[in-house]
Amino acid sequence: MSVRVRRVYEPPEPDDGVRVLVDRLWPRGLSKDAARVDEWPKALTPSTELRRWYHAGEESYEEFSGRYEAELAAPEAVELLDRVRELAGKGTVTLLTAAKSPEQSHASVLARLLDG
Repeated sequence: MSVRVRRVYEPPEPDDGVRVLVDRLWPRGLSKDAARVDEWPKALTPSTELRRWYHAGEESYEEFSGRYEAELAAPEAVELLDRVRELAGKGTVTLLTAAKSPEQSHASVLARLLDG
């Protein structure tokens, strides 16, 4: 199983495999052709409330991760997580995000859950 995290603004690479956008909103200034997104499971993204809370800048990544994992326990999210896990079982999956620091974002939480 191979799950990678990349910024959606980086050019697609041949070894990206299935490209999954894991942001709730479409990235600014990026055309759908340029993004080459294969899947966009919006229910896997943090809620608007959680995203705003985290981006207020006063909370820790660890606290955000815990709250986000709790959101991912919802039935619709579990189903989508299983779908992405199934894709990763067949080949590389690249989780795409517009976050400036993907390693401190929801995408890295998803990657950890999918690899685990």
